[in-house]
Amino acid sequence: MNTEKIIEITGLTKKYKKLIAVNNLNLNVYKGDVFGFLGPNGAGKSTTIRMLLTLINPTSGNIKIFGKDLTEHRKEILAKVGAIVEKPDFYLYLTAYKNLEILGKMSGANVSKINIMEILELVGLDKRYDSKVKTFSHGMKQRLGIAQALLHNPELVILDEPTVGLDPHGIKEVREIILRLSSEKQITIFLSSHILKEIELIANRMVIINKGQTIIEGEVKQLLSNDNDEVEINFRSELKIQEVLSTSIFASHTFSVTDSQLNINLPEEKIPQLIKTFVENNCDIYSVERKKSLEDYFLKITDEK
Repeated sequence: MNTEKIIEITGLTKKYKKLIAVNNLNLNVYKGDVFGFLGPNGAGKSTTIRMLLTLINPTSGNIKIFGKDLTEHRKEILAKVGAIVEKPDFYLYLTAYKNLEILGKMSGANVSKINIMEILELVGLDKRYDSKVKTFSHGMKQRLGIAQALLHNPELVILDEPTVGLDPHGIKEVREIILRLSSEKQITIFLSSHILKEIELIANRMVIINKGQTIIEGEVKQLLSNDNDEVEINFRSELKIQEVLSTSIFASHTFSVTDSQLNINLPEEKIPQLIKTFVENNCDIYSVERKKSLEDYFLKITDEK
């Protein structure tokens, strides 16, 4: 893992009179991360993002981006940050190309035709560059919003719920764009989303916050494998399952067998050994599925706090 910190938040707090929206929040985002920013509604995600973009000021605490204090180096830092906060707005009666040209000029970015067309190709809108935005679907407007965030060639892109309101096809398109930005452009992504499956599919690191505080932060794969997974295995013979389990090294694990289906709590690394045990005992296995997901983990950890 790259150890260069792109975002470093320490003790970040935002108070609105008696309401504490963000409460002593700490997190780190490293260069190259696709970083999932998770939390229930009202956890403080949007407030944190607005502080990252200097749209609101913190009550206390510190934000460093690219190793520099955000308050002291605001203009320099934001010149290298792209963002979508809520729904992007465009001139509906102008084309996609013309919108990006105008928005690029307003931000002082390089708006050459080659540059704009490369960005439109990256988000899959190059064939619709000359279409008026009023003809675009919600998903296409979201992709154009990402294109707008890329106009000045940022090193960090902050996305606040970029798939909200999209159908499965639109969600897939945005997911693929994010992965391309990470793999091809080496852009660090800070991604807030309520669609936990998407974070599980694309993020390498994540933080879960609740009531404005960091609950847990780390690599997605490690966090999801910390506890025993529930493994579901479907067989032909229920009796054979019981017999094999009771005489194996897995007899001490918590399990249940119903209708030729086994559910057993087991660390991920032991799953291949379990399957091998059944195969060696001539058990016909029809399917094996890990039941634990980011959603399960998220609900468990936020319910505990």
